[in-house]
Amino acid sequence: MGDLADRLATIDERIADAARAARRDPSELTRIVVTKFHPASLVEELYGLGVRDVGENRQQEFSRKAAEVGALAGLRWHFIGQAQTNKARAIRAAASVVHSLDRSRLADALDAASEPGDAVLDVLLQVNLTDDPGRGGVAPDDLEALAAHTAALPSLRVRGVMAVAPLDEPPAAAFERLNRLAGAVRAVVPDAEWISAGMTADFAEAIAAGATHLRIGSAITGPRPERG
Repeated sequence: MGDLADRLATIDERIADAARAARRDPSELTRIVVTKFHPASLVEELYGLGVRDVGENRQQEFSRKAAEVGALAGLRWHFIGQAQTNKARAIRAAASVVHSLDRSRLADALDAASEPGDAVLDVLLQVNLTDDPGRGGVAPDDLEALAAHTAALPSLRVRGVMAVAPLDEPPAAAFERLNRLAGAVRAVVPDAEWISAGMTADFAEAIAAGATHLRIGSAITGPRPERG
């Protein structure tokens, strides 16, 4: 756990430095530790170190891990991967936040998966910042319509936007574009103030462009275990 604590502290220090460089308060930022391919025991270790936000991007692993960890006070599970509509119920059963809502059919499926007494599910609208329609995310031209559609569903709460920086352009430029798109969503849903952007290699640029949620994986967790 010592190495894990050291890596966590190092990343948190780098996040705080980047926030101060951007004239932002580090306390405004939520650091999500992505635990893909790691065992549930790592989530428990992270929790012991004060981590309260963890992310997963594969539904089966996500559901299994959440069940193994069980109820831990204040722990929030973020689903950040591409979601299939037929997995909406399983995702909703474990997620505190879904970052990857990119189409109205998925919004409808997540809403329909709500059970009586369920809390409202926080969702982020994933935007495709590339010209490749095969990449995950809604096209920017369709973002406001998706925001309006999702905001009208009673069991979902639109919190903002999410994106992954393209590989073929500087991340700063991509994240500035995402910030402008976040403003378009706020024109539809005024309190949708979250921007999920930035990973290990580009979180400083994301912070400078207004990101509120950062998704950090192996820089904290260490190398992913070999998959059997």
